Amino acid sequence: MQFSKLLSEFNYIRHFELKQVLIRPSLIKMKKALFFIPVFLILINAASYAQKKVAVVTFYMNKQIDLSEFSASKDVDIQSKLNDDPKFNLTPLLSNFHTRFFNNYASNFPFQLLPEGDVTNNSEYKAFIPAGDNSKGAYDDKHAFLPIDGYKVILPYVSHANERKLIKIFNQCDGVMKVYVYFSLVKYGVAGMGVVKIEAHSDISLYNKDGDQIFSIKEAAKSRNMNTLTGGIPKMSADKILPMCQSAMDELISTVQKDLPKLVKNGATL
Repeated sequence: MQFSKLLSEFNYIRHFELKQVLIRPSLIKMKKALFFIPVFLILINAASYAQKKVAVVTFYMNKQIDLSEFSASKDVDIQSKLNDDPKFNLTPLLSNFHTRFFNNYASNFPFQLLPEGDVTNNSEYKAFIPAGDNSKGAYDDKHAFLPIDGYKVILPYVSHANERKLIKIFNQCDGVMKVYVYFSLVKYGVAGMGVVKIEAHSDISLYNKDGDQIFSIKEAAKSRNMNTLTGGIPKMSADKILPMCQSAMDELISTVQKDLPKLVKNGATL
């Protein structure tokens, strides 16, 4: 009697263990499936961002240095003489920033940039006349602006009329982007005496399919070197200003490289 009871209990235990062995693999498979579901969703989300495309529709540098901290009556003459000087060559500075933008900065955006050739060789883009001063036509004054070859100069107007027209040209994209750089002269001192530095500014702006601005990333950096200020008038010769512009651009490139990933991550997107 006792032997029969023991045998019965043994068979029950063996049957229970067998069920556990059979059930355990199915539980493992279920856990794996539950794990892969969120991973799969993340990959789908990442893929959807990767499929979005943006066309960079302008890339230029404003050659006119902002002298708003100084006497306005002298600005026109000073700027004209500086811009007419062949030694005041800002092309290498812009080219360097352009290379950094597409080779380094672009990877931080949660979308792809349309190849530049697809923009600059587009026949509709070539024929496009951007609104300029008083919206009377193209604003391509080489005396004041320096664009990368093939790009139009699209000025930062509040109406965003240019951006709305451009997104229609590049309707295969989810948005358009504008990139430009400009300089200002900053003074340190009192009573007309002191020093001046150049400050380089960059603006990277994104617009959606409706032409609405999604973000505008603005950065600025000052030159390490400086020049003297005598009688409240800065020395605006090319040999004095160009090295400061170079120094300021070097600082700006480092600043954008450091700050852009965080700014893009915290900003809005398409």
